[in-house]
Amino acid sequence: MRPGPRSLLLPTPLSLSLRALVLLCLATRCQAVQAENVTVLEGGTAQISCRLQNYDGSIVVIQNPRRQTLFFNGTRALKDDRFQMVLFTPRLVRITLTNVSVSDEGGYFCQLYTDDTHHQVATLSVSVPPDTPTVEVKQEAVEGGEVELTCLSLRSKPPATLRWIRDRREIPGVVSQQENGKTVSVSSTIRLSVERKDNGAAVSCEASHPALGGQKRVRHYRLDVHFAPTVRIIPPPGILREGDSLSLTCSITGNPLPRDVQWTRINDTLPERAEISGPTLQVSRLSQSHNGTYLCQAQNNYGRAADHYALLVYDPGAVIETHSAVPYAVIGGILALLVFTIICVLIITIWCSVRQKGSYRTQEPILNWY
Repeated sequence: MRPGPRSLLLPTPLSLSLRALVLLCLATRCQAVQAENVTVLEGGTAQISCRLQNYDGSIVVIQNPRRQTLFFNGTRALKDDRFQMVLFTPRLVRITLTNVSVSDEGGYFCQLYTDDTHHQVATLSVSVPPDTPTVEVKQEAVEGGEVELTCLSLRSKPPATLRWIRDRREIPGVVSQQENGKTVSVSSTIRLSVERKDNGAAVSCEASHPALGGQKRVRHYRLDVHFAPTVRIIPPPGILREGDSLSLTCSITGNPLPRDVQWTRINDTLPERAEISGPTLQVSRLSQSHNGTYLCQAQNNYGRAADHYALLVYDPGAVIETHSAVPYAVIGGILALLVFTIICVLIITIWCSVRQKGSYRTQEPILNWY
C-alpha cells in the first residue's frame, strides 16, 4: 500500500540551529541546557527551571535580568532571601522566587560553563490582577440634571476591562488608560440623566482580567440624587369634638431630608397647649377657639414645600339640639301636607255637588211641557 502524501514543512533558521545542536550533541556527547518560561501572579511564587543534557559536573550559573549572579552551582551568590535553590541534580536545576513583583520580570539566564559556554533564557512574566475598582462622582446629582460617574482601576497588568451595569444592562462608557511603569491604570466614565425616582438606584462597575479566571471584581454604587422636599399632613380619623386631643403628623420627603419642620396657624398663633415634637403637632383638650388652618412647612437647599389642615371642632350640645329639632320639622311638614290634602278634597266635593244640582234644574221645564 502506498503511503499517503505528507504535508510539507519549511524549516526555519531556529529549527535548523536547534536540530544542528541536537545532532552535534548526539555525535559528541556535548552538554546542553534548556530553560522554561514562567508566568506568575504578583505576590506569588515563581519556579525557574533549567534542564541539563549530558551534564558532566561543569559549572552552572543562574543570573537575574540585570545579569547579577544568583547561584553559582548550588551556592547562593546574591543576598536576596526570596531566591531559594530547591533542586540541583544532573538533569534539573530549579530555584524559587517568593513574593514576586513586576520589577522581577525579565529573562533569567541558565548558563553552563564548558569549553563552549551554553545558556538559555527563562522569561518570567508577572500578571497583576486589578483590585476592586472605585467609583468617583465629579459633581452632586440634582433632580432634572446629569451626573458623571468614573470607575477607576488603578493598577493591573495586562490592562483590566471595565463595564458599567444598571438593571442588568451594560452602559457604554468612555475608556482611557495610563501607563504607570509596567502596570496600567484604566478608567471608564458615564453620564446619566437623573430624576428623584433614581435616588438610591444601584449602578455597578465590573473589572475583569485574565488572572481572575472568569471572576470579576465589582464595585456597587447607589445614586444620590438631591431634590426639593414634599410635605403632606396626615389628618386624624373621625370627627373632633370639644375635649378631644389633636395629633397631626407632617410626612416629609426630600434629599437631603429637611431637619427643621415649622408649624403655624394661619392668621393666628398656635394654641397655648400645642406641643411640637419633630414633625408632630399635638393639642390637648380641644375647644372651638382652636379652630383654624394649621400649616406645616419644610425646606432644604433645593426648595420649600407646605401643606395645610383645617381644624373644625364640633360642640356636642349644638349637635344634640340640631338632631332633636329634626323630628319636629318632619312632623310639621307631614301635618301641613295632610291639611292641604283635606282642603283639596273638600273643594273637589263641593264643586261636584254644585254641578250636579245645576243639571237637575235644567231638566225640570222639559218634564212640565210634556
